[in-house]
Amino acid sequence: MEFNEYQKAANRTLYGTEQVLTNCAMGLSAESGQLINLIKDYTFKGKKLDRAQMVHEMGDVLWYLSQIAEWADIPFDEVAQNNIDTLNKRYPNGFAPDK
Repeated sequence: MEFNEYQKAANRTLYGTEQVLTNCAMGLSAESGQLINLIKDYTFKGKKLDRAQMVHEMGDVLWYLSQIAEWADIPFDEVAQNNIDTLNKRYPNGFAPDK
């Protein structure tokens, strides 16, 4: 699925018209926290890393990111491409920890 296609499909489930940016920013923070908590429990509590739950939480994070971009009239493909361009400039030969 293309990022812009995802962004439009996800927008069908956006509720409310007031405070959308604030709602999405707060939702992004909450969902990121849930993902971080899964990783924390795995890393520090020895819990099994639940792949299905990680996919679910990552999807929730993606949804909120896409809707922040939608609110700001930024195509999600542009966000993804800009990030890759930045990484390519920063690490033209890929990341190497000893360089």
